[in-house]
Amino acid sequence: MEKEKMFGKKEYSTINELLNKKINEKKILIAVHRGTSGGNIIENTLPAYKASLLSGGDIIEIDVIKSIDGIYYAFHDGNEKRLLNKRKNIKEMSSKEIEKKSFNNSIGENTGYKIERLDTVLKYFEGKDVLINIDRAWEYFEDLLIFFDKYDIKKQLIIKSAPKKEYFEIFRKHKVKYMYMPIVKTEKDVELTLYYKQVNAVGFELIAENEKSVFFKDEYIKKLQSEGYFIWVNSIKLNDVTNLYAGYDDNKAILEGFEKSWGVLINKGINIIQTDWPSLLSEYIKKLKK
Repeated sequence: MEKEKMFGKKEYSTINELLNKKINEKKILIAVHRGTSGGNIIENTLPAYKASLLSGGDIIEIDVIKSIDGIYYAFHDGNEKRLLNKRKNIKEMSSKEIEKKSFNNSIGENTGYKIERLDTVLKYFEGKDVLINIDRAWEYFEDLLIFFDKYDIKKQLIIKSAPKKEYFEIFRKHKVKYMYMPIVKTEKDVELTLYYKQVNAVGFELIAENEKSVFFKDEYIKKLQSEGYFIWVNSIKLNDVTNLYAGYDDNKAILEGFEKSWGVLINKGINIIQTDWPSLLSEYIKKLKK
């Protein structure tokens, strides 16, 4: 019988129990980038998050911004022109201005659907069997952790950022030890994370430009896992230039065969794969288990 995995430190095992339960049950978790959008369903909205779970996803990703009057929303800033037909950065808007706007869909038609308040999304998923990855929230960490304390959601949140001392200090000082995942590009990033024993780091998002990266080497991956950290990689394809994990991405999986991309990641023992195509990845994993 395979020994159960436990990621994160023993002293934080209660907060980490949903994560560990899911990894032990499913072996490989699927994180869904901004939820599943398409048709008239828009990324970073409740319909997109519901669609991602129906598509086999285990973890939804919420991008966070804050209005100038202090209200948090689920939105990836920089996408205002595409989604709202506006050039102004959403972080420079008031809540009144934000809530007047509605999304355009992928063919440029207005959906009438409003930008979700983060509060609305958290209340919807609070207490449910769903893990939530909080992204792009680092500039708000100090206030945002206090905001999260209002909800019964501490076992569900995995918060990520680049590893910086100021962020680690905020997590170290905060009473509730939310799960934290640094996005690492170098071994020094990993070393800095390991230095902060009072931060509940549960895993690493590894960025590997190519196969020469230490983060692509099986022995390094196994070393981190043996020390109690899960490994998360991105197979999402942001553009034609950026390699998030050595070119093993969604495009390669779809165009050349699942086994040539997702299959490589799975064979390397990756614990969590983030994708824009959860239903295809989910079906592929199911076939491998038969």
